[in-house]
Amino acid sequence: MPKPILTISLLKSEAAEFSKIESTYDEPSLYGVTDGKAVGTYLEHKFTAYLANKYQYAQGNSASGIDFPELAVDMKVTSIKQPQSSCPYKSARQKIYGLGYSLLIFVYEKNDDNNNHTGRLNMQHTIFVDAEYTADFQMTKGILNILDNDGNEDDLIAFMQDKNLPVDDIEARNIAERIIAERPEQGYLTISNALQWRLQYSRVIQKAGDIEGIWRVY
Repeated sequence: MPKPILTISLLKSEAAEFSKIESTYDEPSLYGVTDGKAVGTYLEHKFTAYLANKYQYAQGNSASGIDFPELAVDMKVTSIKQPQSSCPYKSARQKIYGLGYSLLIFVYEKNDDNNNHTGRLNMQHTIFVDAEYTADFQMTKGILNILDNDGNEDDLIAFMQDKNLPVDDIEARNIAERIIAERPEQGYLTISNALQWRLQYSRVIQKAGDIEGIWRVY
């Protein structure tokens, strides 16, 4: 009998179940591990294997750049101590119109058992952020404020320059024209400029369940 096809709804419910199970599991290979990247890789591989046992879905690769390309969802794993991660930089417009895909974010607290030499990941939050809300909070808030106060393209360009959006004058003008024609949604990530975007999740943890499009899964 063929496995069912993975959907976003199933992904959310399975992420909740996985988080519940993982929070009770003692893992010897995690004992003493402090490298967040190693913990993230462990959890990502474990969750994708968990899903692959039950569902048909295309797994991500370096070409697609995200974990669930058919669903347009990327998975992020981060510690509650500093809930953030990096993601590929494609365009400065991602700060205004979002990353272009949704996020499934696992936020853990790691505890070691010194007697049994095991580590445990207590899942503090599992959150799903719809693609429309993955823009930068302050950037979109400022832009929407300008639009609501009869701002024009010049106002938008000045604001983007003040915020050090990594664009030249021509692209700034092109973006301003698009903003006038297509009002962006309020974003809820904090996105720092770098060679890769640095995403920070404190606000989505705060807002999850209170705002449509930011779902508290677990």
